[in-house]
Amino acid sequence: MLVTRPSPMRPVLPWLLAAALVPGAASAQIWMSRGADGTLHFTNVPGRRPTGARVFISARDTPRPPAGAPPSQVIATPPPPQVPAETRALYELTARDPGRYTRFDAHVREAAQLYQLPEALLRAVIRQESDFNPYSVSSSGALGLMQLLPSTASSMAVRDPFDPRQSILGGARFLRVLANTFNGDLVLTLAAYNAGSGAVIRYGGVPPYEETRHYVRQVLRYYYEYRARG
Repeated sequence: MLVTRPSPMRPVLPWLLAAALVPGAASAQIWMSRGADGTLHFTNVPGRRPTGARVFISARDTPRPPAGAPPSQVIATPPPPQVPAETRALYELTARDPGRYTRFDAHVREAAQLYQLPEALLRAVIRQESDFNPYSVSSSGALGLMQLLPSTASSMAVRDPFDPRQSILGGARFLRVLANTFNGDLVLTLAAYNAGSGAVIRYGGVPPYEETRHYVRQVLRYYYEYRARG
């Protein structure tokens, strides 16, 4: 289970982001409350939720894509028209193959061990970012399984963002950097992965962007789902 720092009310991963399974310390639910300054706070420890806090996510929740999105995808979309036809064809071919959900298990395990991240977290991010399709390209230019922007990919030593192993290792390394930046705070780490660390620092919490809030909710849902599977 996730553990929390004594003061801020957000789910936190240990400094090294090891499994964080402390019996009886927390709940599969996360509660959200709003501070006097408007900042959102989160906790997964029942005894620490303030009066008026509401359930932000429950392990029992079923992932729900926004209206109009394909059932198997939330953020990921087919490559835009300017992407080479070969890449679009590979994307469509892979999207029809359910084997993609387990094809990269070895790379996920390698990255999780190397950067001390829960495997369930990496799978959750990949599911939300690309639906396990290594040929995903977003309208903003994010690429591959972990949807890294070219500048981020370069800074994470990723030469080919469409290579599954490079993408997973690069994305995991980036999550590790963000987790260190935000002292292991899981919610802020995910928010920064989506909106950028600058936005999280500027707002002192999850930025007031609906896309980012939706992103954090969805990744947490997938995280609990994968963790429950063991």
